[in-house]
Amino acid sequence: MDEIMNQTHILKRSPPHVVCRKETTESGNVTNDLVSHTHEILTNCEIYEEVASKIKHFESEACGKIFSDRKYLNNPLLIHEIEKSFICNICGIIFPYRNFLNSHLLFHKKEKSHICEICSKAFRQQGHLKTHLLTHTKEKTYVCEICSNAFMQSGSLKSHLLTHTKEKPYICEICSKAFTQNSSLKSHLLTHTKEKPYVCAICSKAFTQSGSLKSHLHTHTKEKPYVCEICSEAFTQNKCLKSHLLTHTKEKPYTCEICCKAFTQQGHLKFHLLTHTKEKSYVCEICSKAFRQQGHLKTHLLTHTKEKPYVCEICSKAFTQSSSLKSHLLAHRKEKPYICEICSKAFTQQGHLKSHLLTHRKEKPHV
Repeated sequence: MDEIMNQTHILKRSPPHVVCRKETTESGNVTNDLVSHTHEILTNCEIYEEVASKIKHFESEACGKIFSDRKYLNNPLLIHEIEKSFICNICGIIFPYRNFLNSHLLFHKKEKSHICEICSKAFRQQGHLKTHLLTHTKEKTYVCEICSNAFMQSGSLKSHLLTHTKEKPYICEICSKAFTQNSSLKSHLLTHTKEKPYVCAICSKAFTQSGSLKSHLHTHTKEKPYVCEICSEAFTQNKCLKSHLLTHTKEKPYTCEICCKAFTQQGHLKFHLLTHTKEKSYVCEICSKAFRQQGHLKTHLLTHTKEKPYVCEICSKAFTQSSSLKSHLLAHRKEKPYICEICSKAFTQQGHLKSHLLTHRKEKPHV
């Protein structure tokens, strides 16, 4: 189909006739020449056949001509109306009937004719292309009046405003969990169906969200595109950078409604809430040990498989947990980010700092 479109149907400055390839210098000549062809010749065109097959036809017993309207059968004078041709302004195909053109236009609605000149991505609607272009310009014209956060799309701003109003209009029909965004609800539904449609082409690991797959791919490429402007530390995921930035601002936006304890990350708050419920819903199928978080269960399973997927690029030492690798890397860099507020002693790991604080409190937890 595309080949026919390219070779025969695209009108140029001096377009060939759509049926007989006769060269003309004016578009009007194309129109006039069209009526000199019989219906039999015209329907040799594959695209014309495809469009015409969807239109009702009426054949005259007197002359054998086929019409799209019954009125032509009883009134030969109306036959001259077909001399008024209709040209598709998208691809240049010429039709003798308005309803043929209208049916043909339905095919263009399925096409992605609006193409980005920067990255060649195609869209069905010009408005979608305009929205996409903002991703190249990085222009954020929609600004939140409450917190001044800016967005590229009005829809993104609307979704963001729900975080201020705490409104969650999108509700899961299975478990009644509510969400501020429709996209979050769709992702959540996959947890019920256990469907993971986004598969890594390198290691075959599957994900419920396309964003999760993109972030995962950085682990293969070792690319860390999200860089902190304050300390230059780089991350594979944008959410990791956002969490990291809170360590600079000391902001703790996630507060426990039970005990009012505040946290820098939503994940930390979720984990903390489990300390109130004491629920351990993730159970190891091998040894029946239970955990509050699925991530902790996954880490535990590595103790059974003896797998150590986290490898130090400096000395090749391997670890079962990413957190252990991070702590190990600090030893290479001699970095000690965990500082005692009482005596200013610094440590590479938070656990070491906690143990040290007990020496100030004179606590003996192992007695």
